[in-house]
Amino acid sequence: MTETQQYAISKYPDTDAVYGRLKALIAQPPRPLKRERMEKVLTYFETQCAKSKSLTDEAKRYIPGGVQHNLAFNYPFPVAVEKVDGAYMWDADGNRYVDFLQAGGPTVLGSNYTPVRDKVLEVVRACGPVTGLFHEYELKLAELVNRLMPGVEMLRMLGSGTEAVMAAIRAARTFTGKKKVIKVGGAYHGWSDQMVYGLHIPGTRRLEATGIPRGASQHTQEFFPNDLEQLRRKMLLNRLRGGTAAVIVEPVGPESGTRPVPYNFNQQVRELCDEFGALLIFDEVVTGFRLGMGGAQGYFGVKPDLTIFGKCITGGYPMAGGVGGRREVIERFAPGIGGIGERAYVGGTLSANPMSCAAGYYALLEMERTHAPVLAGQAGDRLAQGLQEIVDRLHLPFVVYNQGSIVHLETAGVMLLDLRHPLKLKNELKPRKHMMEEMGAAYMAQGLVTLAGSRIYTSMADTNDVIDEALNRFEDVLSDVS
Repeated sequence: MTETQQYAISKYPDTDAVYGRLKALIAQPPRPLKRERMEKVLTYFETQCAKSKSLTDEAKRYIPGGVQHNLAFNYPFPVAVEKVDGAYMWDADGNRYVDFLQAGGPTVLGSNYTPVRDKVLEVVRACGPVTGLFHEYELKLAELVNRLMPGVEMLRMLGSGTEAVMAAIRAARTFTGKKKVIKVGGAYHGWSDQMVYGLHIPGTRRLEATGIPRGASQHTQEFFPNDLEQLRRKMLLNRLRGGTAAVIVEPVGPESGTRPVPYNFNQQVRELCDEFGALLIFDEVVTGFRLGMGGAQGYFGVKPDLTIFGKCITGGYPMAGGVGGRREVIERFAPGIGGIGERAYVGGTLSANPMSCAAGYYALLEMERTHAPVLAGQAGDRLAQGLQEIVDRLHLPFVVYNQGSIVHLETAGVMLLDLRHPLKLKNELKPRKHMMEEMGAAYMAQGLVTLAGSRIYTSMADTNDVIDEALNRFEDVLSDVS
């Protein structure tokens, strides 16, 4: 394969054109589904998903909201899954869906990929999923990530992306001696106290920080997406207040590129971090290995100081998280009990367990061998092109674009609202959010599982036949927009 074929993005989107279409989308009233279509959607759930409804209704007695994870909280009620295989998913009632959620993004090979599963079972049979002591697969995985990721000299495995962000910020503050951490407004970097700030909607700061003391986020700051001048101003002010420890970004833009960044954005942030003595943190929970085996840092040619890993580093298996980066920074995580304050403390008995590390090692080897990121990106290209043709043919204002295997289908534009237009945010947040929920439900009733009705992750398992089937189903839904 040529060098350009090593990555999933065949052509980077024209971000100016994308924002022009997004601006036009939210400038007009929402275009929800016709009410008669929504009645059919709700009837589908009531009649065809009865077991799911029964299970999740019962679950509400023991689990808040009836589910344990935000992605599972679907409208009108969560669907209980019993089986996944490759490009497909089956619920408790036997209904089959094209799986464009792919566990939130990590299963680039496709769900429940047999060669990896077989290797994991071998390890579990030999020593169980966790021992509490060192296992060879910790070394194997760290060596492999070091070989694949340009910015990873050393790796510390953790339990989740949230934990990895917490650890990276702690290491950055320890290494630099500074406190301020700046993120892009609207980006999601897990749910730690310091990162529930400017969550989902830029400019909202502590709006969703219920239960979090103000002191926990007093050194967290945000800047509006793509506003490098605002970032520079904050870093200048921080210089007078002790300095900036780190800037953390999702390298394709907040919420996996829902607000895409221009191609040279990361390089410009890198230059600002160098100018002000701050560390650059790439949150590659989604992009790591999905965009290519070198991640977003390999694709953009920008080397961060620290890299956050999540779901993809174990191929979708549990305890999926870690932070990698420059040796002198990662060495601040040296393990041991006690100390005299020379290291950043992190823990987790289940971190880097044999099952997770073996899963990650074999998943990454298989992704490299099969060129899974590129194949998943080609499926994303085919899906995005087909969706654009449907939207154009139906004269809809909806916005379609993709960054390889991360496909965006914006119909409601709820995540494009922000505090620069507070009246619009106040008046339209709820109706646009509900429209997005209805679209997600309609897709599911048509046999399509998406992330919140607006984001789609393709995988190597998505053949042309799978994509063509999905496009027919999407058109069936979009044809009934009011």
